[in-house]
Formats: sequence, C-alpha cells, structure tokens
Amino acid sequence: MVRKAASLAVAAAVLAAVGWAGGAAAAASNPGAAGSWVVYHGNPAGTGVAAPVSAVNTGRRAWTSPTLDGQIYGEPLLFAGRVYVATENDTVYALSAATGAVAWSAHLASPVPSGNLPCGNISPTVGITGTPVIDPSRDEIFVVADELVRGASAHVLAGLSAATGKTEMTQGVDPPGADTAALLQRTGLTLDDGRVVFGMGGNFGDCASYRGRVMAAPETGGRPLVFTVDAGPGQSQGAIWMGGAAPVVDAAGHVWVAAGNGSVHSSSERYDNSDSLLELSPAMRRLQYFAPSTWATDDAQDLDMSIAPVLLPDGQVILAGKSRIVYLLNGAHLGGIGKEQATLGSACGEDIDGGIAVSGMTAYLPCASGVIAVRATRSPPALRLLWTAPRQGGPPVLAAGLIWTIGQDGSLYGLAPGSGAVRQRAFIGAVANHFPTPAVAGGLLLAPAARDVVAFSAPAAGTPTSAAPSAPAATPASHAASPPPAAGGSGLPAGGIAGITVAGLAIVGGLGWLLWRRRRIGHN
Repeated sequence: MVRKAASLAVAAAVLAAVGWAGGAAAAASNPGAAGSWVVYHGNPAGTGVAAPVSAVNTGRRAWTSPTLDGQIYGEPLLFAGRVYVATENDTVYALSAATGAVAWSAHLASPVPSGNLPCGNISPTVGITGTPVIDPSRDEIFVVADELVRGASAHVLAGLSAATGKTEMTQGVDPPGADTAALLQRTGLTLDDGRVVFGMGGNFGDCASYRGRVMAAPETGGRPLVFTVDAGPGQSQGAIWMGGAAPVVDAAGHVWVAAGNGSVHSSSERYDNSDSLLELSPAMRRLQYFAPSTWATDDAQDLDMSIAPVLLPDGQVILAGKSRIVYLLNGAHLGGIGKEQATLGSACGEDIDGGIAVSGMTAYLPCASGVIAVRATRSPPALRLLWTAPRQGGPPVLAAGLIWTIGQDGSLYGLAPGSGAVRQRAFIGAVANHFPTPAVAGGLLLAPAARDVVAFSAPAAGTPTSAAPSAPAATPASHAASPPPAAGGSGLPAGGIAGITVAGLAIVGGLGWLLWRRRRIGHN
C-alpha cells in the first residue's frame, strides 16, 4: 500500500542522506524515485521539500516548452525523465525533461465553456484544473477533467499511461444529484490505499448550490468513497479547494483537509463541518475536526480555511485561511470547536491560500502579498511570525537552501529562509491563476507560466553546477522581453550544504510525526 511504501522509502532516505538519527523514517519523503516529483508539493504530506540540490541557476533558462493548448492551473510533475502538465483544454502533456519538447499529448474531451457555468473566473474553458498525480508502481498519471457531455458539465477521473498517454481508465466522479456545473475540482490529486483522493468545491463566487466533498476513487475504476461537508438538509457550500493544494496524507494513511465557508451562519444551529480542519480515515469517515469559535460568522463572511494543513514533526498542526489568522492545534486531539492551542492574528495583509513548505518547526505559508515564515513551539504552545517576504508570492517550495515562490508579476523568486530577502529572481511570464507553484526534481526547477513551462537547471547535490543542462530551447516571443532586474540580491546561488541541511531538517522533523502517528493507531 502507498503508506507502507512511503515509510520504507523514507527509511532509506534518512539513512542515506543524514545517517542514523536514533529513530524510524519520516512520512514526508519523496514517494517516487530520487529524480521524481509525482504529487503536489513533492510528497504525500505536501511538505514542498525537494531532494538535496546544489543550486538553482536562474540566470539562464534550461528550456521553455512549446506553447500548450490551454492555461495551466496545476503544478508540473516529473517522472522517468519526463515533465507532466495538464491544461484547461482537457489535454495532458508529457514533455522531455532534457529539452522541453512534447513527447506525447492526450486530449481527453471537450472542456466546458466558461459561459456554461453559473459563475467563475476561469476562461475561456474549464478543463483540468487540479494538479495530477502519478503512481510510479503503475506507471500511470491520474487527472480529473471537467468535460462537456451532451451539453452539460461532467467530472471524469482518467488514468493514462505515463509512457504513452494511452487512456487506461475513466470513471465519472460527480456525486449523485449534484449540480455538476456548480462544482469545480480545484485541489491537487493524491494517492492513499489504492485510491485517488481529491477535493471538490464551487466556482469562484460561490454561486448556485454545491457541497464540498473529499473523494477517494479506486485507481482501477469504481464508485468513489465520499465525505460531504454541509451534508444536512438545506445546507450547501463548504468547499474543499485549499488554493490548489492536494489533501495531505499522513503516515497512518489518514487524510487531512481544510474546508471553506458553509451556509450555516448562526452558532445556535448545528455545526456543519465548514471552516474547519478535518482528519478523515482512508474510508472517508471523519475521525476528528477543529473549527474556530467564530465559524458561523466566518461562514457569513466567506472566510475559508484554505491552506494545506501543516503537519509538524512533534504532532502539532498549523492551519490558516482567509481570516489571516494562523492556528496552532494539537494533532492528537483537535478538540472540535474553539480548541486551538495558540493563534497568530493578522499574520499578513492578504488571504493565506494554497500549499505550504515546512522545515522542522518552521512553516512557510502562502500569503498572497508575500510568503510568511511562522515558527511553532510546543512548550508552551505558541506561534511566532519570523518574517514577511517583500514580494507577492504563491505556494512555496524549498530547494537549494532557498524558498521558491511565483508572484502574480510573472517572476520566480528565491527567498532566504532566515529573512525572506530576495536572493534570486527570474521572469517566467504571465501566470494563469492566483496559486502557481514550482516543482524541483530531476536536475530542474519547473515553473508553470500561463501556457508553457519554464525550466531552470537545479543539479543534485554534489553535481558541479557547470555540468548542469544549459542550452535553452528557443524562447517564444512572449518571453523575449528582458527579465526584471534582481531585487534584494545579485542572484547568488545557494550551496549544496544549505540544500542538504534543509532536506535533512525536513526528513528528521518528519520522523517525529511518523512515530507520533504510529503511537495513536469555488475558488481559484
């Protein structure tokens, strides 16, 4: 099963990368081979930590892909020497990791014209929005496509051969009785216990009637297991969207998600699972939850919980969202309503939406106005804001001793983890959505622009940077303009020691989480 394979893979990674540390493996390792990035933010726990990298060379592109047939909303993936990306035109691409050339493409269906939907901000069509996931053991990539079927919207899970693009499986995943046009599949996909797990929510604007869902569909096809938010009579909303992040899977195979605002606006009414952190079993049964005491007024003001839950190595959990309040929780006992251990108010000036990066007890959170660094302590339980980045950014990842984030200004930023200062900056071109996020694997940093992928050299630790790929593909006219000047630094690359240190912290930190867990057994 996925969780057993992950535990074995991490054990090997700990011994190889940092030596025996007096414990077992962490759950947050890369689930695939060393050169792979097969799930949103790199591993089931969504920690956003790359394998050790010598440096990222943003001074020159390694390559730029051809212009693809639609907008890119998901994170690029890398597996077996190919980069995988999906578009809002319902097309999946496999690109050569060496050159960016198209190895194969598979157009699955006609996407849904945006005018067919009751609201939303994806245009001109809605197709594949969530980041795909790859199962290396099956050599298969999974996507959820919004398809136009007999004039109506239908959400279909498809499994394709990663080698050829051949469709291996399709399965409708619309919940019975749902208004399919009101649903948006926005989260990344992940794997758990032989199932593809993902969230469903509404289109931007929260129009029409929908209910948030967590779906777990068999990889071989078949009826999905479903957990529904706002499931009571007359209830609606409670989107599972998380700024595009995938559901988080811990070492026990439990699924953690954040839920958005629901339709219940009075605390005198029965709680509806909205505005929450939910821990679910692989069978999609609720094990425990947390919601702030302000959940009802938060619902009325559209103040979603909207980041990937941060599973800290000591068993604590960090949660945040549109309220801009950061919550510290006891992962072993979420406690229900109003049982947070500590809070950090007004942590940033914009919404906090999307995937995270975490190293030890420090979490890097995706505030739209600039990534923030928050450190947690256990005794006493507390949160401290370390810094706020000076530039706007999307969901961050950690590689080569820097935090990498993509801004709405079309720039890729490398930030110093101790201060948030800009150390590297490269122009990649306009982005398609509010939550673009890079991936780092196979000697490359991959940054999604609106309709193409830009690659920069990021050789593995111990590889001389001069040996990294350096011959860029022909740059499209849309990228011909000179990049903006570097800000806050001169583009200094981080050394391999820093990269190894960051990866080591994440691995050793995840160790505590695994041991602790074993002791216990719409929006755009």
